[in-house]
Amino acid sequence: MPHRSYLVGLIGSGIGPSLSPALHEREAGRQGLRLVYRRIDIDTLGVPPEAVGDLLRAARDLGFDGLNITHPCKQLVIEHLDALTPQAEALGAVNTVVFEDGRAVGHNTDVTGFAASFARGLPDAPLERVVQLGAGGAGAAVAHATLTLGAERVTVVDALPERAAALAGSLNRAFGEGRAAAAPPERRTELLAQADGIVHATPTGMAAHPGLPLPAELLHSGLWVAEVVYRPLETELLRTARALGCATLDGGGMAAFQAADAFRLFTGREPDAARMLADLTELAGAVGASN
Repeated sequence: MPHRSYLVGLIGSGIGPSLSPALHEREAGRQGLRLVYRRIDIDTLGVPPEAVGDLLRAARDLGFDGLNITHPCKQLVIEHLDALTPQAEALGAVNTVVFEDGRAVGHNTDVTGFAASFARGLPDAPLERVVQLGAGGAGAAVAHATLTLGAERVTVVDALPERAAALAGSLNRAFGEGRAAAAPPERRTELLAQADGIVHATPTGMAAHPGLPLPAELLHSGLWVAEVVYRPLETELLRTARALGCATLDGGGMAAFQAADAFRLFTGREPDAARMLADLTELAGAVGASN
């Protein structure tokens, strides 16, 4: 009996290089499903991020099963949805929308994706004191994930102090007072001297933003280092940390596992997350070689 087909898409800015279409279509193919994954790039369309509501309605009217949402629309999409999962609501950001019975329901698989990747890649990492660099969209998701995993305290450091303070405040409301704090970059030296690990959630290290997000001398072998950037998989931060003997986690797991969670929401079928991680590693490696 032939399976039904699925039509999904990604709304965001500059999404030409996204690996999501390949990840979803490859996994669907292995499961004998017909799935088409379309890029809906606001830059190509020449529309502002605020057009996400119109694009969402158009996709629903055209019979899409769901959408992934990425920068800069993850917050803007919320007012156009009929319901949010508790996690997406606490986070104030949505990266996956499922159309069910005419309703648009918002989820956040960045949180579950990072949590799954961390549990798999750094299963024994101590989590008493975690320092997170970056309080943007990815930062909010991974801070929620780190606290969900059982971190006692996450200190958020961002170049914009008000952004770090806002994230710490929302984390304390969600997880309990004292679980999160904000700190200025000047305090990195003392914080990292006492920390168990670092979560890096800024764009530094991406192909377009090479370099280290902090002075190399602040790293020491007693830290684990988890990276959110996955293009390239081997960032300068990870290379430097590994040379010092740090346990490390690259950003590929979060990218693959968030896609696996979205695939499950779109199709109702159980993805092979390990296989999707192998796909991502292969695809990101091919991209790295061609850049």
